[in-house]
Amino acid sequence: MPSGKGLSDELMISEALRLVEGANERGIALRLLGALAIRIHSQEYGELHRKLSRLEIEERSFSDIDLIGYGKQRKEIRGLMEKDLGFQVSRQFLLLHGRERLLYYHPKGLYHVDIFFDKLGFSHDLHFGSEPGRGRLELDYPTIPLADLLLEKIQIHEINEKDIKDVMVLLRAHELEGNVDKDVINVDYIVKILADDWGFWYDAKTNLGKVLEFSRACYERGLIDRNDHANIAVKINKLIRLIEEGPKSERWRKRAKLGTRKQWWRDVDEIVR
Repeated sequence: MPSGKGLSDELMISEALRLVEGANERGIALRLLGALAIRIHSQEYGELHRKLSRLEIEERSFSDIDLIGYGKQRKEIRGLMEKDLGFQVSRQFLLLHGRERLLYYHPKGLYHVDIFFDKLGFSHDLHFGSEPGRGRLELDYPTIPLADLLLEKIQIHEINEKDIKDVMVLLRAHELEGNVDKDVINVDYIVKILADDWGFWYDAKTNLGKVLEFSRACYERGLIDRNDHANIAVKINKLIRLIEEGPKSERWRKRAKLGTRKQWWRDVDEIVR
């Protein structure tokens, strides 16, 4: 089925917000993930996002909508998507992955929607809690918290160019602060998560280095200006320093002894929709 066919960025954003707002009106916690969430939360830097040409397709940067909710609200989420909004659930996907994830198609086949429950489990795990009203989803709206948006990207073992560009925009648009989630990147939370998982820590640190190198290359090619690169570089260097210096758990130290001699990430196959 086509994904995002013919829909401009503005229309995809409008559709994404329609889903989150519809859930909110029904007391359901649904939050946006990924590049679309970064664009919505970084609107003053939307031009930078477009300038970096995520998909190199004029007028269209987004192909689908990714959401996360609580597993305990699965029934309510299915009611919203299928009964109220008329989306078509993928029956095959439901049988294979329905416990942790649902896949929906727009009634007219314009795009698809991925809905995750409680956690993102890709190269590394990112947990959001399982109790409505007590998890991380309530810390921001209409997206997951900024710290989680950053962790979602830098957990990718084989990070690609479009994800690197998303990280650049996210960092350029927001300040780093300690133990605060609203409108800033909570570096204390990032340090805490990475201090208990050596594999996640290693990939995150490696990926931040890749973002720094790519930002420098973009500046040298004239894709971003000096101020953009300098701002991103300062924040990346600060993040790397903090995650290196933060106190580590016994679990982290034990795994660190093995280092890269043992695989430290989960292999993730791209699921065919």
